[in-house]
Amino acid sequence: MSNKVLENISSGKPPNAGAGRPKGSLNKSTKEIKELIINALDKAGGVDYLVRQADENPSAFMSLVGKVLPLQVNGAGANGEHLIDGSISVKFIPAKK
Repeated sequence: MSNKVLENISSGKPPNAGAGRPKGSLNKSTKEIKELIINALDKAGGVDYLVRQADENPSAFMSLVGKVLPLQVNGAGANGEHLIDGSISVKFIPAKK
């Protein structure tokens, strides 16, 4: 027996305590579901389909975008702040009814 197993037995823990999946690895069903979704997206038209959905169903598309973007984005500034050089223009488009 390994030292880890012996330590767990002597501490009252189950013999394989802490021997789960490596941190960040996907379980088998999550990996398979992601592959199915990617295959379905490919058959539906890939990028062209997503562009069409952005136009036809903007709230659903933006919900998807919010799920795939990183939760925190660090900028190039010394303390991670975002540096903006130049001007930004924003165009508001009325919602379709």
